[in-house]
Amino acid sequence: MNNQTFERYVKQAVDGLPPEFKKALKNIDIVIEDHCDAQPLLGLYEGIPLPERQIGDSVVPDKITIYRGEILSLGLVGKELVEEIRITVLHEVGHYFGLEDDEMTGLGY
Repeated sequence: MNNQTFERYVKQAVDGLPPEFKKALKNIDIVIEDHCDAQPLLGLYEGIPLPERQIGDSVVPDKITIYRGEILSLGLVGKELVEEIRITVLHEVGHYFGLEDDEMTGLGY
């Protein structure tokens, strides 16, 4: 899968969020990188989760990184690959909203 197609699927996942969630995504960058240097991750959220923010917190944008190479290394194709991209994006957006891994696992993400 080429970079443009992968990027399009990430954008579709973000665009597919319910309007109230999309509207709440503020001051956040969503980027795509090939691999995570530290450990094999499909995605990574960096920042202060929305429920933990306080007045005066840094205005540096939060960041969601989607690791293209790690997702592609799963060997998925077609709809399964697109679904994995969507789940990964939703999982990281969940961290932005303050959800923990176990909560998202319970939700299927």
